[in-house]
Amino acid sequence: MEKTICELFAGVGGFRLGFDRLDSGWRTTWFSQWEPGAATQWAHQCYVQHYGDSPDLNNEYHTGEDIASVEKSSIPDHSLLVGGFPCQDYSVAHTLASAHGIEGKKGVLWWQIRDVLIAKQPPFCLLENVDRLLKSPAKQRGRDFGVILACLSALGYSVEWRVVNAAQYGAAQRRRRTFIFAYRNDTHYGKEMAGRSFDEILREDGFMARAFPIQGMEPVRQKDIGSDIVAVSDTFAFTFENAGYMHGGTIYTAKVVEAEEPATMLGAVLQHNVDEKYYITGDKMAKWVYLKGAKKIPRRTKEGHEYVFSEGPIAFPDPWDRPGRTMLTSESTLNRSTHTVVDPGTGRIRLLTPVEAERLQGFDDDWTAGMPDRMRYFCMGNALVVPMITRMGHVLDDIIADEE
Repeated sequence: MEKTICELFAGVGGFRLGFDRLDSGWRTTWFSQWEPGAATQWAHQCYVQHYGDSPDLNNEYHTGEDIASVEKSSIPDHSLLVGGFPCQDYSVAHTLASAHGIEGKKGVLWWQIRDVLIAKQPPFCLLENVDRLLKSPAKQRGRDFGVILACLSALGYSVEWRVVNAAQYGAAQRRRRTFIFAYRNDTHYGKEMAGRSFDEILREDGFMARAFPIQGMEPVRQKDIGSDIVAVSDTFAFTFENAGYMHGGTIYTAKVVEAEEPATMLGAVLQHNVDEKYYITGDKMAKWVYLKGAKKIPRRTKEGHEYVFSEGPIAFPDPWDRPGRTMLTSESTLNRSTHTVVDPGTGRIRLLTPVEAERLQGFDDDWTAGMPDRMRYFCMGNALVVPMITRMGHVLDDIIADEE
C-alpha cells in the first residue's frame, strides 16, 4: 500500500509537516484550504509557499476553492484522508430520495469529508476536532459525534478516538483536541482489530493507545448506535468519554488517564529582546491587569433577571515553568485569553511573538512569515500541535507496512 495523503481543511499544513518529519515516504496527492469570506487566502498561500499547489485528476487546480464546489471523484486517490474540521451542527437537515438518503445542513464541513469517503474510499482516515465535539450539542449531548460515528459505520469503517492533551505528551501547550482514526473493516488492520477485545484496543493494542500510552482506565461502557443516521440525529444521546472504539455499530468508551511524559515549558520557547511593538506599555497595563483578574459583575438579562457574572483570575504574566495555555485565534489581541510573558532578556511584560506562537504549535520558526502578524496568530490559533501528528504517523507507518 502506498503512503499517500489527501489533506482537507489544511490550514498552513500541520498534518503534512507532521508526516514529513517522519521521513518515511509519505506523499500528499492533494489538499484543500479555503477561508470563507476572506479577501486574501493567507493560509492557502502559506501552504503553497511551502509545498506548491496540487492538480486534481483533470490536471486542474481547485485547492483554494470551497471544498463543497469540488467534484470529489476528481480528487487523486490516497490511502489516508486527514483534516482538522470545525465543530458545527452535524444534525441531518432532511432525508432525500437519493442513494445516500440524507443531507446535512449546508456549510457543515463534516458532510464534505463524508462525500470524499464515499467517492474515494480511502482505507484510513485521521481527523482532528475540538474536545467539546464529544459533548455537543448541549440539549442532546453526544449527538454530533454520534452522527459522525453512524456515518462511518454505514460506510464500512471502524473508529478509535482519544481526547489528547498535547502537554501530557511532550508539547509546550496544554491543548486538548479530539483525534479520530477510522479504518475500513476490510483492511488487514481492520480484520486484526476485529479479533481483539475492546479492552485490549483501548488499553494498549489500538492505534490511539500505541500513539498516546495511558496509565489507567476506568470501566468501559457500551451502546449500540447502528448506522441509521437520521435516527441518530433525531434521538441519539450518550456520554462519550475521552477514549473509545466503535465497531459494527457498537460503541465502547471509557475514561483513560494519560501518561505523563516530560512537557516542554513555556519558557523554553521564548525569544530574547524582541521588537518593541510586542511589549505592553504603561497606558494599557491597567486594562491587562483588569482582564486577567478575578471579577464579580452585576448583570441583568433582557427579561429583567439580575445575576452576578463571576470569573477567577488568570496568571499575569504566564509562568515560564508550565506549558502554555491553549492558544486561540484571538492571540495577541487585548483580551483575557491572550498569553503574556516576561521577556527573558529585558524583564518586561509582553505578548508572544509570531515565532513563539509557531513554537507552541510545534511548527518551524517563521513558518507563517510573509503574512500580517494578526493572520500569523490567527493561523496558529487554528492549527494543531504538529508533534502529535508525527507520533500518530509512527504508528501508521507500522500499520501500512502490515497492509503490504
